[in-house]
Amino acid sequence: MVDIKIIQDRIIETIKNSGLTQTQLAKKLNVSQSAVAHYISKDILPSLDTLAKLCIICDVSPEYILCFDEKEKQ
Repeated sequence: MVDIKIIQDRIIETIKNSGLTQTQLAKKLNVSQSAVAHYISKDILPSLDTLAKLCIICDVSPEYILCFDEKEKQ
């Protein structure tokens, strides 16, 4: 089963490891800086298209973010 808290943690980890400021990442994602801040504070999740862009920008697989890699291990 997918755990939303793990997904949120992986999004936060990806953002923090991106090497980009929240403002820089927001511009690349075409969202506001406050949206990125909300992702980090776990207030909201990015939309699917924004999540896809985040994965591309940060070179992280969507399978990792969405915990599909965990399903394979079970």
